[in-house]
Amino acid sequence: MADRLTRITTRGGDKGQSRLATGDQLPKSHVVFEALGHVDELNSAIGQVLTAWPADAPTELMQLHDYLAQAQSRLFDVGGALASPGVAMSVAEEVPRLEALSEALNAELPPLKNFIMPGGSDCGARLHTARAICRRAERAIWQVLTERPDDYDQSLAVYLNRLSDALFIFARSLNRALGEPERVWEPMLKPDA
Repeated sequence: MADRLTRITTRGGDKGQSRLATGDQLPKSHVVFEALGHVDELNSAIGQVLTAWPADAPTELMQLHDYLAQAQSRLFDVGGALASPGVAMSVAEEVPRLEALSEALNAELPPLKNFIMPGGSDCGARLHTARAICRRAERAIWQVLTERPDDYDQSLAVYLNRLSDALFIFARSLNRALGEPERVWEPMLKPDA
């Protein structure tokens, strides 16, 4: 692969415009760049999860670590697709794989009787943060799909929908394996009887 990023500071965006991979120039405030920013933030959050991965995590949970490392590449695929409107790019084949992993892990967890608080271990809390960012990125991609439905494959949003579910399950699985109890939501407000 040829060197692609030989210059990082280009000053090309100093007037509030940026280019997509297709060469199209758009305002930096465009929904596509908003979605790209959220996907980038999600990728960074997953990077933080991986660097905080506990050394004492059970070996059977290494599949989560490995999946998250692969998910970072898939998020670059999503970003590449967003930067290339009108170019047929899909991550649909990743969805069943992620569903199968999530279902297998979720089957080992106690059923939820109420909402749980994000937290637990440091890494578990980071997984919850990544989940929240993933939901925001998903909403931003749905906005792009609403505005430009013919330019992008719907699998970009579907994959992030599944990934956010998986990040929740990963957090629960990791916290449980580390012996971190789940704190349950204690609602203050009650509906009038």
